[in-house]
Amino acid sequence: MSSNSGVRIAVLLGCTWLPVGPASARIGEAEVRAGPRGDPCFTIAPREERAGTLDFGAIVVAEGAHPVWKLVLPKERTFPLTAGTCVPYGGHSPALPRTASAPLVPGRIYTLHIEARPGGHAHAATSYEARFCLAQGRGGSAVVRQLHSGEHDAAAAHSGIVCE
Repeated sequence: MSSNSGVRIAVLLGCTWLPVGPASARIGEAEVRAGPRGDPCFTIAPREERAGTLDFGAIVVAEGAHPVWKLVLPKERTFPLTAGTCVPYGGHSPALPRTASAPLVPGRIYTLHIEARPGGHAHAATSYEARFCLAQGRGGSAVVRQLHSGEHDAAAAHSGIVCE
């Protein structure tokens, strides 16, 4: 299959298929930060917003290949995906449907995947990714920490260097 074939791939999220565009589509940078209660909150990096605003479609947080939380919004219930909009882990917001989420464990590395619905912005990514963990903070509390590409690997995390 050539990257110019225009063949579309899909990501299976539960029972919902979401198109993600041609196999050569760019994956944008997601951002993970602490929400108002200190829990992880997910959005896109500010530089991604400059390429154009798309509509939020779905979010998946996984540990390795195992999803620990996912949220898929129907087309009629979507909202613009901007760097200022932050989706809290578990959907703990009056504006979002609450969905089941597993507890996040300090010291483990998680992958975030955000799907956006395509719009008229040719340069905007429709898929965004990031890695993060909960690091041990002062007083034993968990602190959200985004891991940037090439910064650390899973072996470093399990040795206590990154997230513990």
